[in-house]
Amino acid sequence: MTRLGVVGNRRYEGLPAILRTIARRAPGLGMTVAFERGLADVAGEGELIEDGSTVDAMITLGGDGTMLRGARLLGGREVPVLGINIGRLGFLTACGQDHLEQALERLATRDYIAETRMQLEAHAETVRGEERRSWLALNDVVLHKGGFARVVRLRVTVDGEDVSVYAADGVIISTPTGSTAYNLSAGGPVVLPTQPLIITTPISPHTLGIRPLVIPADSEIVVRAEDGPDELLVTVDGQVGTMFVPGDSLVVRRAEASVIFVRFPENSFFSVLRRKLGWGGLRERDEGA
Repeated sequence: MTRLGVVGNRRYEGLPAILRTIARRAPGLGMTVAFERGLADVAGEGELIEDGSTVDAMITLGGDGTMLRGARLLGGREVPVLGINIGRLGFLTACGQDHLEQALERLATRDYIAETRMQLEAHAETVRGEERRSWLALNDVVLHKGGFARVVRLRVTVDGEDVSVYAADGVIISTPTGSTAYNLSAGGPVVLPTQPLIITTPISPHTLGIRPLVIPADSEIVVRAEDGPDELLVTVDGQVGTMFVPGDSLVVRRAEASVIFVRFPENSFFSVLRRKLGWGGLRERDEGA
């Protein structure tokens, strides 16, 4: 039997009915269901999962944030993650809730494309080189200022070589999966999500000479604050993080573990770009194609 972990956002209407549908359909598909803490009482039955170490597959119910949280719950285990969008954009998800039962059947019969998405591992290190905090990121790692409206000077090195001192509000270090998230809003490039690359994008740079860089995935990026306010923050996937202490270094490199996304062939990356982001400004024409 396949043990299916279920992660969901309780804020969405209709979630109890969706959980009951999963619990009802799973046994006939050779699956047992285990819910994250906080969902079992909504579903009315089922086992609990404290982490992702005991699941063979995962389904997330919500939007992109729920998928990111589900991936973090796996803690580096490479099991298929099926995202069902019951939120607004759901750019990373495989389908909407109206296709839930069909998606469950296709997950059970392995009728899908297993798409490998690279992650980043990030470390906040003290001036003595001691690790203070560490994270896995599926979308991005961002070093940015806190509440003061002033420019921060950040020294960025790649594989030990100086790139520049960024005079900006911060810097985004993104995976290809995260290229359509904060990176895109900050003017960074869109990258095919399966490509082994890392993107560094300044946030509101104070000079035209600082622009996004796309570098090989085996690079190591180190960011240090030259000056600026003490209220610097490290934010990972927009969900977790910590204060960045003066003298700290942010060290980012490719993680050994990847995340496996379930994707159905009819939903290509470019079709999702056109449909959900209005890519090219030709949404009305493409919807009729």
